[in-house]
Amino acid sequence: MSENHSQVILEVAKAIGAHLELPDVLAALNATLKPVVHFDTIGIGILEGEEIRVHSLHIEGFARRAGESPESLVARYAPEVDNTLRIPVSEHVFSEFITSRRPYVCTDLETRRRFASDERHWKYGFRSYVCIPLVKQDELIGDIAYLSKEKGNYTDGQVQLLRGVSDVVSLAVANALAYEEIKKLKERLQVENRLLQDEVIQRSNYEEIVGSSTSLQKVIAAIEKVARTDSTVLLTGETGTGKELVAHAIHRRSPRANRALVKVNLAALPKELIASELFGHEKGAFTGAMQQRVGRFEAANGGTIFLDEIGELSPEMQVALLRVLQEKEFERVGGNRTIRTDVRVIAATNRDLQRDVAEGHFRADLYYRLNVFPLHIPPLRERTDDIPVLVDYFAAKLAAQMGKRIRQIEKRSLAEMQAYGWPGNIRELQNVIERHVILADGEVLRLEPGTLVTAAQQPNAHTAAPENFSGPKEEIEAVLRETGGRVSGPQGAAARLGLPASTLESRIRALKINKHQFHQN
Repeated sequence: MSENHSQVILEVAKAIGAHLELPDVLAALNATLKPVVHFDTIGIGILEGEEIRVHSLHIEGFARRAGESPESLVARYAPEVDNTLRIPVSEHVFSEFITSRRPYVCTDLETRRRFASDERHWKYGFRSYVCIPLVKQDELIGDIAYLSKEKGNYTDGQVQLLRGVSDVVSLAVANALAYEEIKKLKERLQVENRLLQDEVIQRSNYEEIVGSSTSLQKVIAAIEKVARTDSTVLLTGETGTGKELVAHAIHRRSPRANRALVKVNLAALPKELIASELFGHEKGAFTGAMQQRVGRFEAANGGTIFLDEIGELSPEMQVALLRVLQEKEFERVGGNRTIRTDVRVIAATNRDLQRDVAEGHFRADLYYRLNVFPLHIPPLRERTDDIPVLVDYFAAKLAAQMGKRIRQIEKRSLAEMQAYGWPGNIRELQNVIERHVILADGEVLRLEPGTLVTAAQQPNAHTAAPENFSGPKEEIEAVLRETGGRVSGPQGAAARLGLPASTLESRIRALKINKHQFHQN
C-alpha cells in the first residue's frame, strides 16, 4: 500500500472515529474520500438472516432530515421506484462475498446487470459502483457500496484504497450498531419503566382474583390453560367485572411474565391519536410531533399488550390491527421502516362483537383473529356467593390504607349487598365499600340507608347492562313504554336497564328515539 493511501486511511479513521451514528460516519467518509474517488452515494448494507438490509445512506446533494430512515430518504429521492430496502442475499452482490470476500466492481450498469439489486441501482439513476465486504473478526457483517451516476473507470489503486478503508469502516459500523442497540435498549427500558410506574399508580385495588364461586373457578381454570400459550385471548363481560385483572393474571402466569404488560384503553384515546399511541410516530409526522415516539406495540415486544375496549376501534384502525396480528409488523406514523414485533395480544370488550360483526360495525376477519380463545368474565350478580369474601377483602385492604380497623360487616348490610344486582359489578362494589370505610366510626362496616336500591327496584339479572350499553332500539323502546317514557329515577328506564341515566339519554339521542311518545296522560 502506498504512503498516500496510508495517509488517506488515517484521515478516514480520524474523521469517522469521532462519530457514533452511521449517518454521521457516512457523511465524514464522503467528505474524506471524494477528492480521491468519484461517487455520488454511499450505502451501508447489514446482513440480517438471509437478507441484506440497507441500513444507512448518504446521497450527495440530497440532505437527510434529522432522524429520517433510509426508506423515507429513498422515497423522497426516487418516489417512483420501489423503496423496499431488504434484498435476499441470493439477489444481491453480497452472494459473491460469501466465498470470495473480494471487492466487486461494476463499471457500466447499462450493459452489465448481474444481480436483481443492480436493476434497482439502474432505476435509481446510477451507472457504476464498487461494493466492498465489511468484515469484523473474520465474520461478514455487511457491505459498503460507492455508487456513481457516471460510467466507472476505477483503477486497481482506487479499489485497493476502498478495500483498505473498509477495515476502518467495518469497525465504525460495528461500533455504530452496538451504539444503536444500546440506545434502543435504553429507550425500551425507559418506556418499560414508565409503563411499570403507571401500572403501580393505576393498578386497581384488587390485585388478586378473589372468590370461590363455580363461575369464577371456571375462569381461573381457563386462565391456567391459556396462560402457558401465546394464543390471542378475547375477554368479554360487563363493565367492572375485572377483565383487566384477568389480563394481569394471564400475563403473570405466562412465559412472558418477565417482560412488560402494556395496557391501552382504546375508548379513552382520541381517535386521531390511536395510531400514534399503538404504533408510535416519527419526528415531524404531524403537528406537535416534536420527537420520535415508541408506540405501545413496540414497547410490548417480547411481552403482552392488553387492548381494552377493542370494540371502539374505527374501521381504519381495525385494518391496521389486523395486519399486526397477521404479519407481526407495522410502521410508525410518518415512517416507512417496517418494525417487527413479537407480542402476545389480550383484547377485552363489553360489547357484543358478534352482533357488531353482523351489523357491519366490526370486521369479521379481525373478530376471528381476536376470538382464538374467548373467555367470558361473569357479572357479580352471577357470583353472589363471592360477595361476602369480596366485601371482607376490600374492607380490610381499604381500612389498612386509611389507618382504620374493620372487624365486622353488619349482617343487614351484607344481606342488602347480596340482594343488589350490581350493574357496575366489582368496581361498583369496591367504590361502595371505600365510601363506607371512610364513613365508619368504629370497627363495624354498615351501609348508609338508601345506598343501594331495594331488590324490588333492582333490574332483573337479564336486563342489567354494561355502562356503555348499546342494546337494540326495540329493547330500549319496550322499556320506555313500560316506564311511560321516564328515563331517570328508581322506576325509570335507566334503572331497569342498569344504566346511568346520562348513558341511556345519549343512546336514545343516537338512535333518534322519541321518548315523549311513551308519556302517559
